Amino acid sequence: MTDIFIANNTEVIILSILGITLLTQIIYYSTLYNRIHRHNLSANKGKIAFSTEYPPLSVIICAKDASKELEENLPSILEQDYPEFEVIVVNNNSSDESEDLLTLMENKYPHLYHTFTPDSARYISHKKLALTVGIKASKYDWLVMTETNCKPVSKDWLKLIARNFTNETDIILGYSGYERGKGWFQRKVSFDNLFHAIRFLGFALIRKPYMGIGRNMAYRKELFFKNKGFSAHLNLQRGDDDLFINRIATSGNTRVETDMNACVCMKPIEYKKQWKEEKISYAVTSQYYKGIQRYLLGLETFSRLLFYVSFILLLVLSIQNKSWGITGICTLIYITRYMCQAIVINKTTKDFGESGYWFTLPIFDLLQPLCNARFKIIRRFRRKRNFMRK
Repeated sequence: MTDIFIANNTEVIILSILGITLLTQIIYYSTLYNRIHRHNLSANKGKIAFSTEYPPLSVIICAKDASKELEENLPSILEQDYPEFEVIVVNNNSSDESEDLLTLMENKYPHLYHTFTPDSARYISHKKLALTVGIKASKYDWLVMTETNCKPVSKDWLKLIARNFTNETDIILGYSGYERGKGWFQRKVSFDNLFHAIRFLGFALIRKPYMGIGRNMAYRKELFFKNKGFSAHLNLQRGDDDLFINRIATSGNTRVETDMNACVCMKPIEYKKQWKEEKISYAVTSQYYKGIQRYLLGLETFSRLLFYVSFILLLVLSIQNKSWGITGICTLIYITRYMCQAIVINKTTKDFGESGYWFTLPIFDLLQPLCNARFKIIRRFRRKRNFMRK
């Protein structure tokens, strides 16, 4: 009788932990992270009720020294195939040619308007002030938010967002991704962005919204003033999108648009420092989120790291002890998780019109929580005033 399936107590304990973390991960991927693909299928099959009306809307953009980005991306917004809309660009104390560029573009596009923020504003985030100025200047009830570095992937962007303007809806969340980069760093950033979107859009699709991204979202003007705008976190530099949505979103007033033609894309991030500061800023605002969602996501991250630790330990022990049956089971568990994960992730990338992750997935899957942990540690060692508006 062979002893290849005989395991010692340590191997049994680790195998049990590995099995539990596998089950936890499968539950997350099948019930939460797969929501975007399932929602897209339902929408394509006509199982989701959309509005057939296209009410007038206002697109709000805050610009800070972004003349090059405005010249490249603003026409794709102004030339959307939509019955009636305006685009309001708030020039946030730019020192480049933004003012001259916007003045010239207004001559070509009569539905483009621009304004500015006072340079003397203190003790308030300039971006939040700029957005408030733009919202107050808007003529229409529905507001669509985006940023200067974002370009809609199609002329139907606004129509697809607007099909979610139902009587019960106050907020629409969309996806913003990066153009495909050539280097390792760009791929890592794109994966992190995708996985982050899968999380917050997935929760919104199970009626538990907890944040949004200001590159691609919409909400009612009435809702903004009813909740006193950004007053709850006016002293923070960031939070005009995620903290604001966290405060006003409910299980019944939020919808998600998952069509690939409703996405906006951005140029790949070139500098690591830029991404680092962006991630640290998110780590700052995320600590103010209300709701259980961030704790559930923390549980997923913990179970993911525990899975890798258990897998490596069990694999090493079983090989050392020549418990080849345990080695085989361990390998099978890893392959099961990888296949489940790869199918969900790559179906979602296809839905968003992005390139998939197959060979690089295990690496990014492990690096992502480690990088986020690093950014949180950096945030803790920085002075609080670094994240406040003076």
